[in-house]
Amino acid sequence: MRRLQSLREQFPIVKNKVFMNHAAISPYPKQVLETIQRHIEEFSEFGTISGNLDDLRKPFAKLVNCKSDEIALVPNTSTGLNIVASMLDYPSGSNVVVTDIEYPSVVYPWLKKKPGVDIRYVKNVDGRILLNDVKKAVDDKTVVIAISHVEYANGFRNDMASLAEIAHEHGALLLVDAIQSAGAMRIDVKRDNVDFLTAACYKWLLGPAGAGFLYMRKELVEEFEPPFVGWASVKPEVFETIDLWDVWSLDLSETASRFEVGSPSIISFIGASAAIQLLLNVGIASIARRILHLTEHLMDEMEQRGFKSQTPRDQECRSGITNFLIDRPEERVEQLLKKGIIVSARAHGIRVSPHFYNTEEEIDRFVAELSS
Repeated sequence: MRRLQSLREQFPIVKNKVFMNHAAISPYPKQVLETIQRHIEEFSEFGTISGNLDDLRKPFAKLVNCKSDEIALVPNTSTGLNIVASMLDYPSGSNVVVTDIEYPSVVYPWLKKKPGVDIRYVKNVDGRILLNDVKKAVDDKTVVIAISHVEYANGFRNDMASLAEIAHEHGALLLVDAIQSAGAMRIDVKRDNVDFLTAACYKWLLGPAGAGFLYMRKELVEEFEPPFVGWASVKPEVFETIDLWDVWSLDLSETASRFEVGSPSIISFIGASAAIQLLLNVGIASIARRILHLTEHLMDEMEQRGFKSQTPRDQECRSGITNFLIDRPEERVEQLLKKGIIVSARAHGIRVSPHFYNTEEEIDRFVAELSS
């Protein structure tokens, strides 16, 4: 990638560590740190923060190709998933389709639902979720397919367009957890006909915790009632007055903001917006290509040394996450940490998740230290 060295200057972590753990939590770029500091100082000195809530929605909307009025601010991915799970209707005999390799937050909201809702698990085949198996699980009583765009343990990337087609053929909806893809892989909710998509910002989006987004297809926004309501749920005109505010009626917003409740973590969202803007400036297509190149290099080097990959090699289902089966993964991760290399232990292996600013030399250092 051109300008790699100047881009690496945005990440102070590279001076001290080989950080390849973006599937867990990411260090802040300078641009995020400086933006947060500036706004904190502005409020400290003048009592005001410039901008408005819609400004905070726009960068993520651009990232996933939708309008900002289809975006609700949420504190994290789990909240976005729970909002959707809580507002959907579950007729008698209905079912929800998930997979057996999901992050728990994708499944837990439905385990808590009313008795009688059948939770159908599509079982992975060698770390893959096969579309034919999803087709077999979905029927006319399916309410929703809830699935990660990228699976957290091994990095398998699901085909959102095909999943949406399967869901819609049966009148079901598609809910996507995009926390392991947003910021690393290209996302186009319109092209892929996604109904709901949610992601927090502290992983590949390089932003602070406390900031996340829930996309909801515009045609669905007014179809559902929000499970929780507060001042943020209603039309903004309600507050454009010096009179006492209306507490005799509930005039819900016609946009996705109806699923917001109260004041968000403004500083977190300001930082997140700066991080997403950085990603947009670099170009998400370039970022995705760079990440896939790095993971390809990593898989080649690891397999040459006899490590078994738990991540499928096919380009169409790869992501920024790779996982290699290894004995005593927690112990090995601790040993690597002492050498200044940060990765994770997951699924009986070592999970490595480099971002676009990482280098082939850092990957080679990781492989050499692990091999030794």
